[in-house]
Amino acid sequence: MAGKRLALLALALVAGCGRDHKSAGMGDNPNRDLQRPSVDANAPLHDQAAKSTSSKPISKPAAKPVTRTTPKPATGLATGTAIAAKFDAGISSRTHKAGQKLTGTVSSDVKDKYGHVVIPAGSKVNLTIAAIHESENKGDKTGKLVLTPTTVVIAGRSYPLSGSAIALDRTLKDRKTNGGDLAKVGMGAGAGALLGTVVTGGSSKGAVIGGLAGAAVGTQRAIQTQDRDVVVPSGSRLKVTLAAPFRRIS
Repeated sequence: MAGKRLALLALALVAGCGRDHKSAGMGDNPNRDLQRPSVDANAPLHDQAAKSTSSKPISKPAAKPVTRTTPKPATGLATGTAIAAKFDAGISSRTHKAGQKLTGTVSSDVKDKYGHVVIPAGSKVNLTIAAIHESENKGDKTGKLVLTPTTVVIAGRSYPLSGSAIALDRTLKDRKTNGGDLAKVGMGAGAGALLGTVVTGGSSKGAVIGGLAGAAVGTQRAIQTQDRDVVVPSGSRLKVTLAAPFRRIS
């Protein structure tokens, strides 16, 4: 009896193992239908926007103001503008001649009507002696000195100048007595002696008296006509006046 039971139990175990193996094979079948269920494209969607993590509104950066640059007016000087300068070297009618070149240094900034510096202090002014002559008599208080500005040099660049120039501190210096002055005295003495002889009837006394008087006249004439040199000290004031507008090209 026990033997039958064991036989039945063994058959039951064998049958169960067969069913499990068949089920597993059916699950791994590559030919089985794996299609997805169809989706209705017209069905309403229930998407929801993602909630913002911040409740503060996003502020846009402020636009930078646009700055407009106004073009600067052309820098220039009007006719009649005065340029203050100083002579770099002295001048004398004894040593200088017409045609010689001179230089001066601008002593202060020269500005246009807008306040822009057109010719800065330290710039060089070039001049030419147009005429120079000593004073030949007491009535001539100044002698003769004519200067012509030609160019101004600014930061190493030369610009033409049109105008006139005056030496404000020029003086007259007496020359030492020369041969011409002595000749004037001698001529006066001789003429006086001759006149004294004629007046006194040919006496030597009249000639001496006339000679002394004539020498005195000759000396006075020499003093009156004594040459005096035009002298301009080094570093003295120079004034240049523009005769035409001046434009400085940057």
